[in-house]
Amino acid sequence: QVQLVESGGGLVQAGGSLRLSCAASGRIFSIAAMRWYRQAPGKQRDVVATITTGGSTNYASSGKGRFTISRDNAKNTVYLQMNSLKPEDTAVYYCRAAVPIYPFEYWGQGTQVTVSS
Repeated sequence: QVQLVESGGGLVQAGGSLRLSCAASGRIFSIAAMRWYRQAPGKQRDVVATITTGGSTNYASSGKGRFTISRDNAKNTVYLQMNSLKPEDTAVYYCRAAVPIYPFEYWGQGTQVTVSS
């Protein structure tokens, strides 16, 4: 059974940094494109960053230049380094694994990030 477990969230002041981790159990990580999403209260869940199996990355405009997504295939872990955090970055952050076999996606349980002004 595949599980994604996020960690690294917390409370930080504006301008600070956090590094989120998402560890995947099971044998899907090497074939999974990984994404970080976030969902603020009362808002929809939006993609933040993507990294393909080959290491190509893409960022939403909200995090471009401040966030960096990376993956360590040996550790089955994807990271999201977040710098220069703003109060509007406050949200629950989720990781998602997209795989080419059923059930095609897995989600983590989320980790809360709160940025105080």
